[in-house]
Amino acid sequence: MSVRNLDALFRPASIALIADGPVGAVLARNLFAGGFDGPVMPVTPGARSVGSALAYPTISALPAAPDLAVIAAPPESLPGLIAELGGRGTRAVAIVGTDRPPAAKGTESTRLRQAMLDAARPHLLRILGPDGFGLMVPHHGVNASLGHVAPIAGDLAFVSQSGAVAAAVLDRATRRGIGFSHVVSLGGMADVDVADMLDWLAADARTRAVLLHVETISHARKFMSAARIAARTRLAVVIRPGRGAPGAGDADGLIGPDAVYDAAFRRAGMLRVFDLAELFDAVETLASGLKVGGERLAILTNGSGLGLLAAEALAEAGGVVAAPAQTTLVRLQTVLPKGAAAASSGPIDLGDAAPGERFARALEALLADPGHDAVLVVDGPSAIADPVEAARAVAGVVAGAAKRDGRRPPVLASWLGAAAEARQLFAEAHIPAYDTPGQAARAFMHLARHRRNQMLLMQTPPALPDEFEPDAEAARAVIAAALADGRAELTPAEARSVLEAYRIPLAAEDAAPPPEAHPLVLGIDDDPLFGPVLLFGQGGAAAELLHDGVAGLPPLNAVLARDLMMRARVWRLLQGYRGRPPADLDAVALTLVKLSQLAADLSEVTTLRINPLLAGAGGVLAPGAAIRVRPPLPLGTPRFAIRPYPQRLVQQLTLRDGREITLRPVRPEDEPAIREMLQRSSPEDVRLRFFSAMRSFSHEFAARLTQIDYDREMALAAEAEEDGRRVILGAVRIIADPDGETAEYGIMVRSDLKGLGLGHRLMTEIIDYARDRGLKRIFGEVLRENTSMLRMARELGFAREDVADEPGIIHVTISLDGLPALSQHPA
Repeated sequence: MSVRNLDALFRPASIALIADGPVGAVLARNLFAGGFDGPVMPVTPGARSVGSALAYPTISALPAAPDLAVIAAPPESLPGLIAELGGRGTRAVAIVGTDRPPAAKGTESTRLRQAMLDAARPHLLRILGPDGFGLMVPHHGVNASLGHVAPIAGDLAFVSQSGAVAAAVLDRATRRGIGFSHVVSLGGMADVDVADMLDWLAADARTRAVLLHVETISHARKFMSAARIAARTRLAVVIRPGRGAPGAGDADGLIGPDAVYDAAFRRAGMLRVFDLAELFDAVETLASGLKVGGERLAILTNGSGLGLLAAEALAEAGGVVAAPAQTTLVRLQTVLPKGAAAASSGPIDLGDAAPGERFARALEALLADPGHDAVLVVDGPSAIADPVEAARAVAGVVAGAAKRDGRRPPVLASWLGAAAEARQLFAEAHIPAYDTPGQAARAFMHLARHRRNQMLLMQTPPALPDEFEPDAEAARAVIAAALADGRAELTPAEARSVLEAYRIPLAAEDAAPPPEAHPLVLGIDDDPLFGPVLLFGQGGAAAELLHDGVAGLPPLNAVLARDLMMRARVWRLLQGYRGRPPADLDAVALTLVKLSQLAADLSEVTTLRINPLLAGAGGVLAPGAAIRVRPPLPLGTPRFAIRPYPQRLVQQLTLRDGREITLRPVRPEDEPAIREMLQRSSPEDVRLRFFSAMRSFSHEFAARLTQIDYDREMALAAEAEEDGRRVILGAVRIIADPDGETAEYGIMVRSDLKGLGLGHRLMTEIIDYARDRGLKRIFGEVLRENTSMLRMARELGFAREDVADEPGIIHVTISLDGLPALSQHPA
């Protein structure tokens, strides 16, 4: 639904408790002990008080409408209670532990869910649950849960679809001294779901990281929009069971049942983990602020066995042991004990008698080597050397490097000797430390995988190559003919025609495959939840047995296609081996991009398999494909979990000076052009737009302006040709709230282009777009000194008001209800 009224759930001013029996006793105890400073009003017929609080016989007897009602009552009574509470003005309910037997679920659960929603809808009342563990908001003193321990106040939010998992996480975190901003059990998700929580927590100032336990997702596009926005500003770690679930994830067993969820988490910029211990380790590691550039880990140890354990864990997690440069090996050789040799690969063994000085000199040598992304230092117990001295030496090197270079070098530690003292030294030096070498290696890979997912979230390559121009109409004609014949599967000749329409190179019929070609399988599936999904893996006759398939969510570009390919085991073969040349990886990636466009253009295609796609050094060839089809879906039907580029909004316009421009939605590859537009604007205009002086514009800053979620945001760029190249003259954007009712706007026109009416036209276009999307209001914050923006807002019909405690800012708002089209070419 939205974040509407979630403030009543997590920041209530008053709470009613409607529960009795053992569950009611636990809820009452937790509510009264939580430190909530508002009234808690029990509704318990026949009781004068609950604890020290006055009890009321009915909801109607309450002296005031509670913001939040916590309910543990028989399922059949819930719709009536919700209707009565909504009528009193209650804005949220948490339904805790209804304790229904398993047989009562299914059809009855669906009926009950709908009855509750029908009762809540007239009052815009929000429902958490049913069958949940409850919620805890320590900073607000709210403990409306069945928890056996009270959480410590902190900056982690944990959201779980399982009450048992929530209780286990709470117990483990409390023993480790980890605090929470929120602990929420979603239960049956009749209303409030994972996406709603992500939207709420992304805007919560007390939340630094979001931990999710996910079993199912209700609405794929809603989840992806919320997750991608949250992951840009919060650490987001997710755990989901399902890797070992029975059944195939697709019709021919290429991918497992969990592959599409895994693809969704990656595309959302989240880090996925697989058990509760790893969940907390990942959060602590990511929170350390350590930055790594890749997946190469140098391992320095006083015991070869410990180093090998770290290397094995690293390999299992997808990383590689870094190989030092020859100059570094020479330097290390001067550090090692007499008779030892610095290995050119594998962990570096300093010997079990290594003193602190040896650790320090070896670490300094490795930190000067560019061939790694981080260094792991491992120390095992020794009767000869002092582990605390070694830890102090390592901490000193890291502190010195940080002071010298202005940034902390990426160093992790695992100290098995004198662990408590060493951990204290490492904590003071801000070095992440772990109990075992394997745990440390996996922690490094948490950093590497999170970085990769964040880069995919923020990357800015071209979406489609200029030379790729598919003939979608020709493909549609082929499919229409098959459907007119009553067929759901294309003939081999028809399938080849569809591939040809999308410029996928075809092998000659019945031709022998090139001797050095790698057989791959590429495909499209229609997932019931996430819609079109792209598949990639090892092909050939053994594809179903090898199960080397991975999934990715479209739309894809070349970078995303490469990332998809790298996750399959066949990727290593494609690099070439034993004299066999590497495959043309760019051609394989381009084929995936073409299939992504095919999936976007042709809703008729339900499944497509190219098996094999023959990939060799000279490119790719497809002997054919198997394609299943259905009648086309109505135009505008949302199919992709990530909304594709809205091509329909592209239009040609003419400015007052006769200049021809293209107005279109911004694309990821616009990052350089946006940065150029800002650089060619005056510092004063930039300050008025972004409320601060900016001398440079980083990749991360510009990517946030171009990597947008078209389902929640829209940015329109005005593009024209100057000196034989395309440049951006100005841009306008809106970011809608999760409720889909209001949006904030921002606008920028290059300084030398003012007075041509471009800013006015950009504003009218974005206002019309917002109105057509069903938004109700647009607002903006404008510096009082920005007189030109305030004048344009007044001319367009914006109302203005001063902002309390911000005398330099004017709040402007326009209502879109009943507003006629303002532009000459409405979106």
